[in-house]
Amino acid sequence: MKIFHLSAECYPLAKVGGLADVVGALPKYQNQLGCDSMVIMPFYNTKYTQNNTFEEVFSGRIHLGSHLVDFQILNLKSDDLGFEVFCVHIPELLYRTDVYCNDDSFRFMAFQVAALDWIKQMQNLPDIIHCHDHHSGIVPFMMSHSFVYERLRYIPSVLTIHNGQYQGWTGMETASLIPHFKADRLGFLIWRNMINPLASAIKCAWKVTTVSPSYMQELMYKANGLEDLLRHESAKCVGILNGIDTSVWNPKDDGNLMKTYTARTSASGKQANKEFLCKEFNLNPEKPLVAFIGRLVGEKAADLLPYACDFGLETTDANILILGSGDPQVEYQLNALKEKHHGRYNAFIGYDEKLSHLIYAGADFLLMPSRVEPCGLNQMYALRYGTVPVVNRVGGLKDTVVDFSLEHGFGVTFDNASVADIVNAIQRCMYFYSEEKRFKANQKTMMGIDHSWDKSAQDYLDLYTSLKQN
Repeated sequence: MKIFHLSAECYPLAKVGGLADVVGALPKYQNQLGCDSMVIMPFYNTKYTQNNTFEEVFSGRIHLGSHLVDFQILNLKSDDLGFEVFCVHIPELLYRTDVYCNDDSFRFMAFQVAALDWIKQMQNLPDIIHCHDHHSGIVPFMMSHSFVYERLRYIPSVLTIHNGQYQGWTGMETASLIPHFKADRLGFLIWRNMINPLASAIKCAWKVTTVSPSYMQELMYKANGLEDLLRHESAKCVGILNGIDTSVWNPKDDGNLMKTYTARTSASGKQANKEFLCKEFNLNPEKPLVAFIGRLVGEKAADLLPYACDFGLETTDANILILGSGDPQVEYQLNALKEKHHGRYNAFIGYDEKLSHLIYAGADFLLMPSRVEPCGLNQMYALRYGTVPVVNRVGGLKDTVVDFSLEHGFGVTFDNASVADIVNAIQRCMYFYSEEKRFKANQKTMMGIDHSWDKSAQDYLDLYTSLKQN
């Protein structure tokens, strides 16, 4: 089965969030199941694209309204990823250091039209076109209704919603950029008097998936204005839990760690990484270490972190380490805590991939107080490294973490994104940590939980097969 994944991000070529991790792993695991799965994405000016070799395999010209735009399709020469990557190269629009910019409606429309122009001329068409988030959300509409893509009309399209809060809203004039279609089809593009690429994809795609079953249920009632549409289209909607790439996230051979370890050697391995972290950030390695890794934005409840960290440090024996960037006010408040809680708290404002791996390995607890978490990968990384996830029970966090007070439980959960709930969760962490024998045994238990892509990749293949049979 030949599958094209269309996405704005793909690790390691370009990463802003979890979308990149998913698109950078799912095709590899599908290929291991015997598929021919590949990625089409924009060609950005990143360290990865600068340091790797690409070969032109196609060139063309597209019309976007009154604009004529030349493009190339570049093929990544490396085969290290486990899948092929093809990049749409439009220097004046896409080749930038930032994945997302102010003119994204035009940029990603150019990406989508160029990608379909390349696909339509192929001798062997794909069996499935899998679109990820709103950046490729107009593709199902164009495949179904643009005259120039008549040849693609009967190829099943799948939409995966990674984050329903971002929908790509744009003005009605954007419709003029889309290759010609019948005027009475305009309604498939519109939601609440705007062109809405995510809404259009929900209407036009053959199947709609989200990245966890619970998130699909949540979207039916809280989807930033798309609730009615999703309920109307619920018959074609399904939640498939993301996995993680266990070859990248493996403490046994992770080159980012100070000491690698297995479940059998987790106590000594985690302690060595914890001691390194604590030395680097002036913390006490004898105390329980609670960490946060993520974007400092409202969805992650980052606005609560400064207050929760402050109260948590005052009422418990914890050390706290923050890795993230985002809201400047939150960044300022988190930095300001360094002086007040010197020796027990620190923050690295920014993002560092190596440091994130070290924190997963060296922390005792990973805090995820998210208001919205479609799937969440961080909690799965934490489990892989024997670190207790501390999570608000939303989305994929609800599907993957069971409280340690319950039978077969291993994590710490709470039910509201509030300062009081976060502090209470930290206090419960301290109690769990004090039960040393149980806590150490739990590390081994967590490392044995399988959240690899194997099952999820098969679930997607089963979904594709059902569409091909219809």
